[in-house]
Amino acid sequence: MHTVNIHEAKTHLSRLIEKAAKGEPFIIAKAGKAMVKVVAIEAPSPRDARRVGFMAGQFTVPDDFDRMGDSEIDQLFHGNK
Repeated sequence: MHTVNIHEAKTHLSRLIEKAAKGEPFIIAKAGKAMVKVVAIEAPSPRDARRVGFMAGQFTVPDDFDRMGDSEIDQLFHGNK
């Protein structure tokens, strides 16, 4: 694996990132001591991706959902009539 010092990494960052993205990871060192390893991020597989409707059938919404709490809300805004 290729090792570069911080100055070289700053100077050639775009080129180094392109190589890492293509599968050529590298190490950035400071004063000869390895500090970080730069590797490409792997895209999640399609089966791991979240999808809409993943909880379908696991709960139900009441028929009066859009009217729930009407009297309490009316009371808060308008008080006793």
